[in-house]
Amino acid sequence: MENKQFHIVAESGIHARPATLLVQTASKFSSDINLEFNGKSVNLKSIMGVMSLGVGQGSDVTITAEGDDAADAMTAITETMSKEGLTE
Repeated sequence: MENKQFHIVAESGIHARPATLLVQTASKFSSDINLEFNGKSVNLKSIMGVMSLGVGQGSDVTITAEGDDAADAMTAITETMSKEGLTE
């Protein structure tokens, strides 16, 4: 199981565009991938779930991946977070 915490620095937080890219990235993998924020956990492969969290600037989120390709999934998600300027 892979587990990583991210501090969101993007001014608009995880809004529609980066959320869509994160969901697309997560959906490429067979592992179960979840995004946790404020005590709630949602499937990172669900755009509605991700958007429902309302993650804003300055928030801390945790992403967990469990499955055969969890390490690869976490690497790809970390790259997407950095590339989109969501985290440092």
